[in-house]
Amino acid sequence: MRPKLPPEKPRSADVLKLLLDEHISPDVADGLRRRNPTLVVRHIAEWEGGDFLGRDDSACLQRASKQGLTLVTYDRRTIPPVLKTWAEEGRSHAGVVFIDEKTISPADIGGLVSALKKLKKETGRGDWTNRIYFLRR
Repeated sequence: MRPKLPPEKPRSADVLKLLLDEHISPDVADGLRRRNPTLVVRHIAEWEGGDFLGRDDSACLQRASKQGLTLVTYDRRTIPPVLKTWAEEGRSHAGVVFIDEKTISPADIGGLVSALKKLKKETGRGDWTNRIYFLRR
């Protein structure tokens, strides 16, 4: 029996780069780019030509991981089971940031921009491999 190798580390997971999913307004990506031009931020509607809109969560997470993009989502229903499966399989991802509607409303564009900017400032240089974070105001 071969020993299990450690999971491959996603590319560039040591610098926070964000992929905002379809539950988040593209205006948040625009606001983040204006307020922090050095932050790499993509919205799923523009990322990969929009090919991942409505696609399987695992496929999105896999491609994001290969690019070192941390997924930002309100989806606490379908993403956690994918993360559980990946952990059981020894697969790595480039991080997931969950947002709760009761903490920051999807309509609160300024609040989301501020909270994500603060996240970048506080944790942007840390290793985001397999990291799960719950965004606060």
